[in-house]
Amino acid sequence: MPVPLSGLTTLAFTRATDISNDVWSALDSYANDANVILPQANKALIAESSGQPSGYHLWIACSWNGIVEFVLSCTPGDMGEYPIFICATMPFNYLTDAYIRPRIGLVAARLRAEIPSVGRVYSVYAPEPVTKLFAEEWTRLTGIRHYSEPYYAANITFCTTRSFVNRQTSVHPSLTYDLRLAEENDIPAIAPLCYGFAKESPPFDLTEYESHQEATNLVRNKQVWVHTVRKPGQSQVEIASIVATTRNTDKVGTISKVYTNPTWRRHGCAERLVRRVCKHLLNTKNSVVLYVAHSNHGAAKVYHRVGFQGLSADDDPVEGVYPWLELGFDQNEVELGHW
Repeated sequence: MPVPLSGLTTLAFTRATDISNDVWSALDSYANDANVILPQANKALIAESSGQPSGYHLWIACSWNGIVEFVLSCTPGDMGEYPIFICATMPFNYLTDAYIRPRIGLVAARLRAEIPSVGRVYSVYAPEPVTKLFAEEWTRLTGIRHYSEPYYAANITFCTTRSFVNRQTSVHPSLTYDLRLAEENDIPAIAPLCYGFAKESPPFDLTEYESHQEATNLVRNKQVWVHTVRKPGQSQVEIASIVATTRNTDKVGTISKVYTNPTWRRHGCAERLVRRVCKHLLNTKNSVVLYVAHSNHGAAKVYHRVGFQGLSADDDPVEGVYPWLELGFDQNEVELGHW
């Protein structure tokens, strides 16, 4: 049964330093699910504390009788504005239509009242039923239609020290390779891989210049790892695959980008590098999370072999592994960002 609206409240924060302790605590308690919100809030907090400008930020929390149940973020990223992110601070099986609808209705109305321009809301990414109801409500409030075909439909999944599979994968004996954090001189080789990843992630294409900018940001922030290869008799080292980790907190590491040069696919590069990055992150984190598209069965098999949960057809349902959805709004009415 839906809770009466009299028990529901929303609070909006435009500065991370103003976010209430109960919101921080709720995000921290569901740190896996909050990986799209908590790292950026932490980043904004650091920027504000040092007096650095960091663009327009907005967080909206929906609470029932003082218990924070949903948190929405509208924040900038290094390459453009992020989508609207929404996380729930409860298990997925709570997210029924009757439960979500009054809460997301209030959140959408508060966003409409707070945001400088409705054109800023170019897409929403959240647990699947939350996304669908928010998009429906936002279209009703603004008249801006949402697309029925998703930009991204994926499962959130996680790996822990307990599930991590630490094993060697074979490499052709004629090849030499290295797995390491990227360095400044890797930027020109990483940029085309950023470009290729974006090309496969419409509508968030990058120009070659923007791809170089993204590669530079990733390397200088120490957020990207590389799998290098060298063929026999050649001095030139190629970067076969990259793994980016751009949303990390004290408890949770997030793999946000995995891309292998098409020339080097089916050589185990992605699995080898993802495993190496997970091993590194799990030295200090409780878990590593990522999203895998429903249509990307090959990637799901790779991540399953590394130890990510709930991705095999033989697995029983795993709590914390469930569908997320990104729906976009009419591109004639909004301004696309990037994430």
